[in-house]
Amino acid sequence: MIKVGITGNMGSGKTTVCGIFALLGIPIYDADSRAKALMLEPRLKNQIIAIFGTGAYNLQGQLNAAHISKQAFSTASLLTQLNDMVHPAVAADALAWHEAQQSAYTLREAALLIESDSYKQLDQLIVVTAPEDIRILRVQMRNQWSLEEIKARMAKQMPEASKIAHANHIITNDGLHSLIEQVMTVHASLLKYAANPS
Repeated sequence: MIKVGITGNMGSGKTTVCGIFALLGIPIYDADSRAKALMLEPRLKNQIIAIFGTGAYNLQGQLNAAHISKQAFSTASLLTQLNDMVHPAVAADALAWHEAQQSAYTLREAALLIESDSYKQLDQLIVVTAPEDIRILRVQMRNQWSLEEIKARMAKQMPEASKIAHANHIITNDGLHSLIEQVMTVHASLLKYAANPS
């Protein structure tokens, strides 16, 4: 069983593409959701409070993602500290999850697979791409953020071309190319690779 990653910049449509793979019976590890769950566990929670203050969690003990994001994305050193805490925990969790699956391959969805070097633990990497104007529109519809905030966050992401340079497979999510056809092509290639990884 091989480990496959899927990544792409904000608004590229990684989750939509993963939904198609899920329909094919491929187990999907959602790194973002798992990271939030792991951040509720005592070890990470205590580290996060030490850096971001008690406002990082509400009175019910739930994660205050808006509080953390506001600080992390405005101060580079805080974002680095957050990533240095969370990414290793997610990587270990993802590996344990992968080993419990029964499939020709598993798919790990994460925005920062390359930036965190997590892609080096994987056998293959899929990068989902989309034009910037489409990505901005998708984020506006999903998050209701201002254009300035979206562009500021996008400016801090690895350029799409740099991500593509690491890709074994590229899926273009521009509304013009069939996602289903592209996923089926990648799926067939991954099944072939899983059967003979060498």
